[in-house]
Amino acid sequence: MLKFYYHPSPNPAKVALFLEESGLPYELVPVDTRKGEQFDPSFLAINPNGKTPAIVDGDVTVFDSNAILLYLAEKTGKFLPENTPVARGQLLSWLMFVATGIGPYSGQAVHFKHHAPEQLPYAVNRYLFEVRRHYGVLDGQLAKHRYMLGDAYTIVDMAVWGWARAVPFILGEDGWSKIPNLKRLFDEISARPAAERANALKDRHAFKAELDEEARRHLFRHAHPAARAA
Repeated sequence: MLKFYYHPSPNPAKVALFLEESGLPYELVPVDTRKGEQFDPSFLAINPNGKTPAIVDGDVTVFDSNAILLYLAEKTGKFLPENTPVARGQLLSWLMFVATGIGPYSGQAVHFKHHAPEQLPYAVNRYLFEVRRHYGVLDGQLAKHRYMLGDAYTIVDMAVWGWARAVPFILGEDGWSKIPNLKRLFDEISARPAAERANALKDRHAFKAELDEEARRHLFRHAHPAARAA
């Protein structure tokens, strides 16, 4: 059975949604990142980058959430656009847009806005500007289509949903006001039974919630010399 290495954060949420939508059997393997379990040798053997999610499917190992989505979609034949070069180009373009833009800028915005030991206005403004710009690009696409690639619900929408869950935390409670089309997509997907099941996965394990010194040592290793040397 496929093993899904999971933590309740945006990137694993994308994969959780696919697994619940597709009905593909899987074993949930919790990885508590605030306890440093992502740096256990057993997990690093699966994902040398020490990040969740990852999957092991028989002899196949895949890490990076967007790579996992593409692998699972091609494995099952589900949640892909029509099989044409034009549709394939759009699929890869938007999936990589989430991978290289939405995810990294959102993550850095969260760090500098909420977790940096000192507030650096330039860094906060830089990343929030790019987050707003990137989410605006998504909103523009969704102003023209029901879903990211048109009329069909695909893995690109799942990838977008994973990070859209964090919009209020990143942009504030009024963060949705300038991206109403993205909010429409987010609400539609969130109402799906599979999304409700994906959100409920976090309750299967008592993940550490405190952002104490131990958690900071594992999550922000650049600030802890001992962790960097490990």
